[in-house]
Amino acid sequence: MRLSLITDAWRPQINGVVTALEHTVAELEAMGHEVDVISPEGSPTVPLPGYAEIRLAMDPGRKVRRRLREFGPDAVHIVTEGPLGLAARLHCRRRAWPFTTSFHTRFPEYVNARLPFVPVRWGYAFLRWFHGAAERTMVTNEPLRRELAAQGLKNLVHWPRGVDTERFQPREKGELAVERPVFLYLGRVAVEKSVEDFLALDLPGTKVVVGDGPAREGLEKAHRGAEFLGFRTGEALARTLADADVFVFPSRTDSLGLVLYEALACGVPIAAYPVTGPNNVVAPGVTGYLDEDLGRAARAALELDPADCRRAAECTSWRECTEAFTANLAPLSAPAFAAPTETGG
Repeated sequence: MRLSLITDAWRPQINGVVTALEHTVAELEAMGHEVDVISPEGSPTVPLPGYAEIRLAMDPGRKVRRRLREFGPDAVHIVTEGPLGLAARLHCRRRAWPFTTSFHTRFPEYVNARLPFVPVRWGYAFLRWFHGAAERTMVTNEPLRRELAAQGLKNLVHWPRGVDTERFQPREKGELAVERPVFLYLGRVAVEKSVEDFLALDLPGTKVVVGDGPAREGLEKAHRGAEFLGFRTGEALARTLADADVFVFPSRTDSLGLVLYEALACGVPIAAYPVTGPNNVVAPGVTGYLDEDLGRAARAALELDPADCRRAAECTSWRECTEAFTANLAPLSAPAFAAPTETGG
């Protein structure tokens, strides 16, 4: 199969969407498929306001049209609702090509957290329009599917997530030279992630924040007892995560939270709110605790067995996730290279 994968989220961004896509592309290629990733890479870009590390492609229509015409895909999957995703949607609609999409980020809630005068319902109206043209929209878990269905999105199917259990695995503690126990947050340091909720908790030991973002400077000044380590990737990230005693996930807006799987693979129990994402990953009393009192959940998680966390993570693999992804795709009825000659738009 020749697959065109259109995404506004790609390297060098560091987030769960990019991580999932990188693993999916690697598995697809290992399975013998040919993948053309159409991303902002190699294009003039501008920063997304409030997310400077996210670069948006300029003149996306021309790039998308050329790449789809030259590659001649058997299937088209649109990952994001950004400029490239919009251009790909328009191209497919004009040619009556079937395509699939996926839902990764709660932008209606993210925008509302930053701009309270923008109602969440406006964001979901846009999402209904964007994804409504797709044959299928892939979501990461059943609770999220129910939430999106309640918002009026249709043709929702499951695309699960996996974890690299070779990189993320239990290790001997001692990587961080801080007072134990270590309560760790990993992710973007931004208002929509509710990192302040974590830092405000009364907990023993040390709070550690791994990641960066627009809220870091203010939070670092306000919580001088916490350790802010900035971005870490690869082996350094895996070692740091495995050194935690509890992974605290304060976000209420994530659609899943790939880092939850990575923490479990490291044998680190989770403390989180009882919301979509953690609800789908955490087995309460076994691999973590979910509680509106986040501090109570964090303290209780200290008593859990790391071996149970590791066993839970071993039940997932990126190959199985990728097989589910390919089963959800909508093949073109005719080769893309036989499409009408481009006339603009």
